[in-house]
Amino acid sequence: MRAYSASSEEALRARDLLKDWAGEGFLTEAQYQRMEQETVCELRRTNIFLRLVLFLFTLIIVGAAVALFFVVFLPRSATQATGIFLLMFAAISYVAAELAVSQGRLYRYGIEEALAVCSVAFLCVGLDLAFFSGVPYSSREIQFVIPAVGAIASLWIWYRFNLWYAFPAAMIFAIFLPGYWTASHSSQHVFLSVFYAAGLICIAPVRSRHRFDYLEDAYSLSEAFLWLGIYLIFNLKISALSLPSQWWSNTRPASEFAVPFYWTTWVLIWCLPPLILTRGVRQKDRFIIAVGAMTTVLTLVTNKPYLGWQRHTWDPILLGIALTGVSLFLRRWLALSPAGVRHGFTAARLSGKDKHTMSVGSTVLGLVTPQSITPAPQQTNPDFRFGGGGSGGGGASGDF
Repeated sequence: MRAYSASSEEALRARDLLKDWAGEGFLTEAQYQRMEQETVCELRRTNIFLRLVLFLFTLIIVGAAVALFFVVFLPRSATQATGIFLLMFAAISYVAAELAVSQGRLYRYGIEEALAVCSVAFLCVGLDLAFFSGVPYSSREIQFVIPAVGAIASLWIWYRFNLWYAFPAAMIFAIFLPGYWTASHSSQHVFLSVFYAAGLICIAPVRSRHRFDYLEDAYSLSEAFLWLGIYLIFNLKISALSLPSQWWSNTRPASEFAVPFYWTTWVLIWCLPPLILTRGVRQKDRFIIAVGAMTTVLTLVTNKPYLGWQRHTWDPILLGIALTGVSLFLRRWLALSPAGVRHGFTAARLSGKDKHTMSVGSTVLGLVTPQSITPAPQQTNPDFRFGGGGSGGGGASGDF
């Protein structure tokens, strides 16, 4: 059911590990060359920067082609007709993505990813225009079909093409579902937590069968997203910003949640981080451990707003000092163990992946926020001009 064979993805994973080990000096050049010949794969890949460029260009090309079609052939088409043609374009985009993988042998190349993303976008917009445009407001409860189809399609893209970002996309689609069933914000949070908890229950047994193969990272990242989603749902000081009903409404009720539910979520945001950290440590899963650390920090940051306490300007300083102290303590505690390893954990860097990730992240941030490091040009006063001085010689003169 997957677009790529298990042998091909295992070969790619082995090549990445070999490159990493060779870069760290764990393999000699001769060993690397010999082992690389045993992991030959016919899939075509590219680097992260060209992948992003191809992804963006493919999105622009597909969007421009669809817009040109409507301008030339259907300049004044009805809304339902537009939706039907968008559904057709969704099918065409998905078939093109499948052909790019099966015929072009593209893997994380940006092109097939953009085509798959376009298929989901066209599918959701086409369903809305073809079947729900013009429906009376009182009968729009059935519109939950649109985010439900979007979530299912995103899960299929994640499973079929093994694209990690399709899984959080499905989780985002699920956010819209409870709003069609109930107006109670408390019930919406409960519905979402049930969805994500069901995802955890489904992923846990499947992940145990792929503990040491090429699917380990995919399931690990998906579980980490689900844990983070459950925490954000119960942290009302954060999740209230993500309620779709609040995005287009300027008014918010004075009391959104019942008092028992409010204080129950306060207890949960203190209980979830230790639970997540325990799960990550037992699985030796760095993604889940990172989510556990992140949720711990969020709990400390939002505790005062939850309790209604006054916040002070020195609170971030105290938090930074506390986190720095915990980090130094853990590093020293691990370093003092025999060989610097304690229960399978070490503070020493064993791989160059972190260095590569930091390099890519700093480059992306530099591209996204160039004004943060480049000062904006100074505004000059147009009414002010230099003048009044004279210079010259030999019969010449001038103002400056």
